[in-house]
Amino acid sequence: MMTEKTAALLLAGSFFFAFGRVKQDVTIGGVQVGGMTYAEAENAIRSQFCGDLPPVTVHTPSGDVRFREGFTVKDDIARLVRRAKRGETLSVSYRREWADAEDALFSLCARNAREAKDAEMTFSAEGFRYTHEVLGVSCDYQKLLADVQRVLHDGGEVTLATHRYAPAVTEELLRARTRELSSFRTYFDGSNAPRRHNIALAASRIAGTVLAPQEVFSFNAVVGKRTTENGFRSAAVILDGEFVPGVGGGVCQTSTTLFGAALRAGMEIVESRPHSLSVGYVPPSEDAMVSEASDLKFRNPYPYPVYILAEMGQGSVRFRLFGMPDGRRYEVESRVLGRVPPPPPEEVEGEEDAVLRNGKEGIVSESYLVVYGRDGALFSRTRIRRDSYAPVRGKISVKREEELPAEAQDGPDAPQNGGEMQKNSENGRKIG
Repeated sequence: MMTEKTAALLLAGSFFFAFGRVKQDVTIGGVQVGGMTYAEAENAIRSQFCGDLPPVTVHTPSGDVRFREGFTVKDDIARLVRRAKRGETLSVSYRREWADAEDALFSLCARNAREAKDAEMTFSAEGFRYTHEVLGVSCDYQKLLADVQRVLHDGGEVTLATHRYAPAVTEELLRARTRELSSFRTYFDGSNAPRRHNIALAASRIAGTVLAPQEVFSFNAVVGKRTTENGFRSAAVILDGEFVPGVGGGVCQTSTTLFGAALRAGMEIVESRPHSLSVGYVPPSEDAMVSEASDLKFRNPYPYPVYILAEMGQGSVRFRLFGMPDGRRYEVESRVLGRVPPPPPEEVEGEEDAVLRNGKEGIVSESYLVVYGRDGALFSRTRIRRDSYAPVRGKISVKREEELPAEAQDGPDAPQNGGEMQKNSENGRKIG
């Protein structure tokens, strides 16, 4: 329990420290305080040193920020005025503190920082569209904190250190992953409207296809059945070694063109078959016949997606494949190993002499995939297929000869050898 004597001593001490006087001829911090009470001396000195300290200014990309409030000042003035000896000249030591500096500066960094945004790519049958990346901005918070502490004593200016950085996915990277791997075009008679329609319809269903790494493309699965219900029209098809009308005629030119593009893009061919007869729009062994029983399939061997675009002209169709190139160049070679002459043409009786179907020789052929390395040197040469295309027997129409009227044969003016003429005429009709 505090006694009355103790209380009196404490009160006296407080009075002494508040109202005691500084020794004579004392200068503290450049202020003459000799003879002043301690309280008066402290006020006089603090007004000189700490009355209006300059702010701390931070230059940021979004503008300058000045901090004027929230500071506290700790000094040794109270100690100096009480301990100064008569005639002493003393210097003041003080420091300015900022209790909320970490929170305030972290918030400032956050306002000037920005997350990076990846570039984006969209793909459709019309092609590619790219959205440019947004650069991120990071702030060096630790440096800012150290810089502010350095100028905090007297106030001053510092600059917020920022750094721009790219996101993981840039437009340049996306474009590098979607470069053209191959382009292959074939030509046809553009005036044949049904055939052109079928080629274009099949190509339009393939355009915009994206093949994931190791995914297998199936022509039949993507294009669908060649039926009138599925949008296809009747045009010439090869059936049992002959060209006959059939729904979907021309689709095999679409599959063949895609086959050529796939080979030149380095795709791994899983399934392809030749026609029974050679076709005129690609060299032998470079065709790809499709039907209900035959498909064109190939696999994407790359670690990145492959994108397929189609392009129709009035008399041509082209496929282009895009992806990340492996640095190699792929070419296709066709070799004819032998030819088989067609059999004699079939003769039929008709209204006039005419060629109904041209004969066509058969072909034995091979195709090869030739790969060149990054340095342009031959890397590999691999046989794709060995095929035999059947010959086509021609067909001609022979004009039918008219028989002589009966009166011309038996009349009085008929020649004596008329019977022989009739015999020869009959023989002539038999051999055409």
